[in-house]
Amino acid sequence: MQWQAEGIVIGTRKQGENNILLEVLTPDRGRCLGLVRGGRSRRQQPALQLGNHLSLNWRARLDEHLGFFTVEPIHLRAAHLMQSARSLHGLQSLCGQVRLLPERDPHPNLYHALDIILDHLEDPRIGAALVLRFELELLNELGFGLDLSECAATGTTSELVWVSPRSGRAVSKTAGLPYANKLLILPEFMKAPQTRLAETAQLSKEDMEAGFSLTGYFLFKYIYEPRNIIWPPARDSYVTTLKREFTELANQS
Repeated sequence: MQWQAEGIVIGTRKQGENNILLEVLTPDRGRCLGLVRGGRSRRQQPALQLGNHLSLNWRARLDEHLGFFTVEPIHLRAAHLMQSARSLHGLQSLCGQVRLLPERDPHPNLYHALDIILDHLEDPRIGAALVLRFELELLNELGFGLDLSECAATGTTSELVWVSPRSGRAVSKTAGLPYANKLLILPEFMKAPQTRLAETAQLSKEDMEAGFSLTGYFLFKYIYEPRNIIWPPARDSYVTTLKREFTELANQS
């Protein structure tokens, strides 16, 4: 058995003295694992870092076997991402979330989204907005998508300002006002199916915090808690650094 593909490194583990167990996300084969012989060598180790974009060749006797990877670098972005604490925490959080996906289950939308995010993670506003979009798409791909298109109570598509923590559906200002303290805030930019990069560059600190509270609530409710998985500290660290940097940006303007 053999296949070739491009992939993004989402995890590595030591295997023996010289080898690396490599975990990657590919567009057509999803999350895949394989052994890299000599992966801990000086020549190969720089390529096998989180976030790097690789050309992969996988081989095994049978399809269900772990198999072996040979790799060639395409875009080595890891060293650049590790230059700031925020980018590093964001990278670790994203890779941890991708590992929630079933093995060998294709999710091309998440692959392409991750590839774009990692090229913009150094910008706090654009990176934060793209990560929030990614978390929404992750919920959707895992079968827990939020319905932000219309009010759960009235069916209206205007003045959608909250989300019901029970149903994951949007709630309009009029319908939700009596229950405002029990509802989650829906940031304006998250209502549109897609947001241009130029628009995400204007993301406010309030919308950023509300967005991560919203996606974090449903990630915990639908994925982490039912699977008894420990909540990732990297995500909390990413949001904490974002809050600090958003405050600094606001003071500069």
